[in-house]
Amino acid sequence: MKKRLPIGISDFETLITGGNVYVDKTPLIYRLVTEGMFYFLSRPRRFGKSLLLSTFKALFQGKRKLFEGLWISQSDWQWESYPVIEFNFSEIDLDTPEQLRAALMSKLHRYGKEVGVQVHPELLRHSFSELIIGMGKKYGRPVVVLVDEYDQPLINHLGKGEKQLEVARQNREILRSFFGVLKGGNVAPWLRFVFITGISKFTRVSLFSGLNNLKDLTMHAGYAELLGYTHEELKHYFTPWLKEFAHQKGVSVQEILNGLETWYNGYRFSRRDVRVYNPFSILNALEEFEFKNYWFETATSTFLLELIKERNFPVPDLEHLEMSEEDFTTYDIDRLQLAPLLFQTGYLTIQDYDGVLYRL
Repeated sequence: MKKRLPIGISDFETLITGGNVYVDKTPLIYRLVTEGMFYFLSRPRRFGKSLLLSTFKALFQGKRKLFEGLWISQSDWQWESYPVIEFNFSEIDLDTPEQLRAALMSKLHRYGKEVGVQVHPELLRHSFSELIIGMGKKYGRPVVVLVDEYDQPLINHLGKGEKQLEVARQNREILRSFFGVLKGGNVAPWLRFVFITGISKFTRVSLFSGLNNLKDLTMHAGYAELLGYTHEELKHYFTPWLKEFAHQKGVSVQEILNGLETWYNGYRFSRRDVRVYNPFSILNALEEFEFKNYWFETATSTFLLELIKERNFPVPDLEHLEMSEEDFTTYDIDRLQLAPLLFQTGYLTIQDYDGVLYRL
């Protein structure tokens, strides 16, 4: 039976049980969960970050049945169940620092109530720490922490004037304190795995200054295809739709592949020459049998447009822009640079790398 296209589905269990296509990323996922503990990944909107975190959740909850037929089901993964704590900052009220703090406290208390763990009634750091340690002790296993869209409390307030920028600064301090818990010595023995995603890599949120063993996968050559579809994956997993697309247009499958490559295969995230298709664009093109700017129409970063206008960013000759590795990582809300901002939000990508400089 022909599977479905998982348009708009970011929950792994829903995707699998609903008979949708899943492009098997479990070889890379297995490497991550067996070789390290603390990870960060920045990718543009609609690139599959939430689905990746949901896959980690199902994996660490030991839901082996969901992974039948995937690479990891034939591996030596033990399918043990671990307690999981999730945070999705896109679902939190972020209008003021007080709302952010209150929403995080509410989330921690809800978790505590659900699992019967007492957490501090007021202090955010203490509450988070007590929840991790309490869950670890209760279940007799270290805890998995998954954080989606960590940077929403910052980017939601950029490009809107000095008053909103001050809100972003205050939110940054809340995040710095909150994530600082993960580097605490008392919490470390109770952590099994931490994975944090966002659109942008802000360098002063404690993640990158405090967590010395945090591995940033954003430009890691070994994980260039962790999100997005490679050309081979497109041909392997979506053959029925490619054939139907070709039939609808009265052309060959190869011509459809050429069209998809021209429209959507532009993303390169590392020094390794691996390009990936944006999943949202591919899935919509295969459903509608049309080449359109699906991602641009739905994923435009409002904060980016507002920032360019507010700060009067000079738009350089983007066709011949060259950047060093350091240029991508020096990034804070008080001294934003246009080029890394455009790269992280998906409007610029790597064209070439000469061993020293990236050409965008």
